[in-house]
Amino acid sequence: MTMDRRQFLTATAAIAGASMLPFSVGAADNIKFGSIMDTSGGFDAYGKPMDMAMRLAIDEINANGGLNGSQIDINAYDTQSDMALYTQYAQQLTRQDEVDVVHGGILSASREAIRQIMRKSKTLYFYNVLYEGGVCDRNIFINGVTPAQQVEVLIPYAMKKAGKKVYVLAADYNYGQITAKWIEKYIADNGGETVAVDFFPLDVSDFGSTIAKIQAADPDLIVASLVGGAHLSFFRQWAAAGMNKKIPMASTTLGVGNEHKVLTAEEGDGIMVAYNYSQELETPENIAFKKKWADAYGDANSIHEIAVSHYQGILTWAEGVRQAGSTNRDDVLSALETGISITGPGGVVTVDPKTHHAVLDVHIMEFEGQKMKVIETFTQRQPIDTQAVCDLAANPDDNTQYEIKF
Repeated sequence: MTMDRRQFLTATAAIAGASMLPFSVGAADNIKFGSIMDTSGGFDAYGKPMDMAMRLAIDEINANGGLNGSQIDINAYDTQSDMALYTQYAQQLTRQDEVDVVHGGILSASREAIRQIMRKSKTLYFYNVLYEGGVCDRNIFINGVTPAQQVEVLIPYAMKKAGKKVYVLAADYNYGQITAKWIEKYIADNGGETVAVDFFPLDVSDFGSTIAKIQAADPDLIVASLVGGAHLSFFRQWAAAGMNKKIPMASTTLGVGNEHKVLTAEEGDGIMVAYNYSQELETPENIAFKKKWADAYGDANSIHEIAVSHYQGILTWAEGVRQAGSTNRDDVLSALETGISITGPGGVVTVDPKTHHAVLDVHIMEFEGQKMKVIETFTQRQPIDTQAVCDLAANPDDNTQYEIKF
């Protein structure tokens, strides 16, 4: 990751190092909260603000009397963006630390490394990141947007603005591969044509030949599902070639880690996205959240989409514990499955009992002056992609990530 990207995360200095040991040790009857997160390494631009959001949420809960009279202790591990450490620390949290819940993971591969360990140990697990959809497992709750919530509104908006010939770029792992299929579906549903789909490993940073291919294909619109610091190079190279003035672009990922603050306004202006959160939302909840964040960390610059998803996921879990009157896994599951709602910085978040995914507001936005300007809001969008294949009420023992067929 580049030094430029690190500069916009100055508030992360408040975090006390990349802990290899649990964050705190408390009283025996305290609630034990487990966290596994990339707070160093290649994905720390996502992980550090998620860690900050977690600490802010737990501090707020503890300051207000805890949950059911008990304080929450954090056991947090830094995976250093090393996939092998996800497995190691997941086992540590369940076997030695004996935590009551685990929140964590960024990439889908990290989620799958954690998920089976949590399921086997019967430790409740929350994954709070936008992803490709399809996970069906009663032991997990997912709080990020899925393709049907996001891509279904983004593609018609972008095509109406730009045109019907679309070139798709995506990260070469399951998020990018599956999301690209959803993008193709919604292009076709809206009368468009996918002229090409190109996939890129996460470490690819030279896009010169790709830009030449796009120029030859002459599409009306680019849709990019690229991930991470290396892939950020595409947007800079695209602008340096002058192409951002010629072919409009939409993205399903750009900005979730505040990449629009790393790009200059000249490089980023006009890129279209659809997410649950923008710092520009003028709601009482978001205004209050940004103030709390700034009070804790010096300013609110480091807040991003998946940090807010993480914060909202923790509030959802906490409400489940309150309503259950217990941290017992089965009791909390039953409480959450009543369709619990909380109101967070991104709006109302409701648990869908059928899939354990979140019902969320989604906003069409455009980058303007290194901000995400809200254009249109779609309230309380259902995770209909995962609902099409997952019914945990009917099949509570399901343990599948479905790839939805079109």
